[in-house]
Amino acid sequence: MASSPDEERRRALVRMRRVRDRIDREYAQPLDVEALARGEHVSAGHLSREFRATYGESPYAYLMTRRIERAMALLRRGDLSVTEVCFAVGGSSLGTFSTRFAELVGMPPSTYRDRARDGAVDLPSCVVKQVSRPVRNREAPLDTVPLA
Repeated sequence: MASSPDEERRRALVRMRRVRDRIDREYAQPLDVEALARGEHVSAGHLSREFRATYGESPYAYLMTRRIERAMALLRRGDLSVTEVCFAVGGSSLGTFSTRFAELVGMPPSTYRDRARDGAVDLPSCVVKQVSRPVRNREAPLDTVPLA
């Protein structure tokens, strides 16, 4: 018996939530699209297309955003070097990590750490996290991002 388009869409959304949850949980582990796709028994290309259609960005971009978000929290603490933070969040190359960090945050990780240390204000961590969350494609108009 064939399933309805609504049922297929529901299954796809459940699959994408599992992938997103796995990325959120295992962000510091070596993850790639092929491994994520194997876990869901789909091809890497299909997973990438489905993830982008659901969340508006590729699985890799989502993973990097999670890693940078966690790196920001570790850098605000100030007790780890940029290299230590890079490897703690799953980076394998300090250069790539620093480049991605600067793209998403607008400054290199060392500058971010220094500014966080110098301008440390006693704000609740939930407020700091919300106002410092990295935002990809800041220049993209809001109406082009799918709301899923």
